[in-house]
Amino acid sequence: MRVLISGGLAIAATVGGLIVVGPMRSEAKDYGQAAQAFPVIEPDLLSTIENRLRRAEASGELARTNEMFAKRVEAKVRRPDPVTGVTPARTARSWDFDPSVTMERDIRDQKGNLIAPAGQRINPLDFVSIRQDLVFIDGDDSEQLAWATTRYTDLKAKIIFVRGSPVEQMTAKKRRFYFDQQGKLTSRFGIEHTPAVVTQAGKVMRVSEVVLKSGSPG
Repeated sequence: MRVLISGGLAIAATVGGLIVVGPMRSEAKDYGQAAQAFPVIEPDLLSTIENRLRRAEASGELARTNEMFAKRVEAKVRRPDPVTGVTPARTARSWDFDPSVTMERDIRDQKGNLIAPAGQRINPLDFVSIRQDLVFIDGDDSEQLAWATTRYTDLKAKIIFVRGSPVEQMTAKKRRFYFDQQGKLTSRFGIEHTPAVVTQAGKVMRVSEVVLKSGSPG
């Protein structure tokens, strides 16, 4: 009997210990400074940039960089990157280009009135007329250049380079030239060869790639 009681007391004591341990809380304590601490200092970004610019200006580096950048920009303006994939025409061909577009969303005016619903197909040539032809040539090809400038005046056409320097030719020819930046127009019309002429034909644009007779600008 004593053994049972003793055993019971031992179990009770153990359980009691668990109950006592369970609710104990962990409290934060200040253990003091164990080592030397340093403040976190972040340099001001604008101040850093300003200081670097001042040093670059003082050393002349800034002026040299600006001059180099200006020359690069001027070079790109004077002679843009040529349109890739466009070659001289060896076979004459022509086709019609439909400029119609399908509205992806409703088009409304400032008052909210519906102008064109989503899904409607609109042809810009229903509202405007293209009075000038678009003539695409290789500006570095003297034969194509002579053909275009002899055949077309500024009023009759816009002469658009796919290669060459429109600025230099404007100075030499005393007339306006354009450049097909990144080939956006030739790509849109499907032009692969020059010279190429785009002209309005009713509700479509007629595209023609022309084969030049060697030695004849006309």
